[in-house]
Amino acid sequence: MTYESIWSELRGVTFEQGWLDADGIKTRYLMAGDRSRPLLILLHGVGGHAEAYVRNLGPHAEHFWTVAIDMMGHGWTDKPQADYQVADYGRHVLAVVRTLGRERALISGESLGGWVATWLAVHHPERVEKLVLNTAGGWTAHPEVMERLKRLSIEAATDPSPERVRSRLEWLMFDKSRVNDDLIETRRAIYAQPGYAEVMKHIMCLQDMEVRRPNMITELQYKSIQCPTLVVWTSHDPSATPAEGAQIAGMIPNSQFVVMNECGHWPQYENAAEFNGMHIRFLLR
Repeated sequence: MTYESIWSELRGVTFEQGWLDADGIKTRYLMAGDRSRPLLILLHGVGGHAEAYVRNLGPHAEHFWTVAIDMMGHGWTDKPQADYQVADYGRHVLAVVRTLGRERALISGESLGGWVATWLAVHHPERVEKLVLNTAGGWTAHPEVMERLKRLSIEAATDPSPERVRSRLEWLMFDKSRVNDDLIETRRAIYAQPGYAEVMKHIMCLQDMEVRRPNMITELQYKSIQCPTLVVWTSHDPSATPAEGAQIAGMIPNSQFVVMNECGHWPQYENAAEFNGMHIRFLLR
């Protein structure tokens, strides 16, 4: 059996891992590409981390100053003791962009990252040059999906065994065999941090309906987005159907809608070649 590693995904990529101070939040990043190029910020999903983009960092660095971060409370970034709502994540991303010395950025987010990216385009349109919503949250509220995601995440953070973390990661994939040992260990180290089970409860607050509802993006807000937008959905997304993705795209005036087949909630990882080509073409257009 061939052993797959996060590091082998980055083979041949000149990249940097580091931390920056974003308005007092020590924020971890993976960064690649020339700093003179347009800034591209990549935002992972709920309970995730910057390694969600290990298969995308190199190809995008050929065109963009590409920065994937661990969002507030996630990965190896600081974890303030509070429930994290969408505006909190959004303000953190704005601080990251300012700290990087830019006024605007291309923003691409997956799941929760797409929800945060949408919030930025709605509330700070001057800061978003282009927007990519990859199986993005913010429009749907399916109780059974929210309950399952919350349960799997809290179980994995409470008992960060390989089996629990694998179950959580398999939720992301159409092809469960894509979850390899190195990916499990990368996430397991994060979930095994002291106190992370409590942090996960803060992260999962958006899966509670009374918290989720006021955070959701409205039709009027989607219609207010002015920047070019790419909405990416998949044939087997566990959070919402392609029809729901098309509904989001239909509300955004200057948008393009794409469905990737035989992918789940991590299309940028499951079919990186297709995602990278389509994503880069849109961002360069």
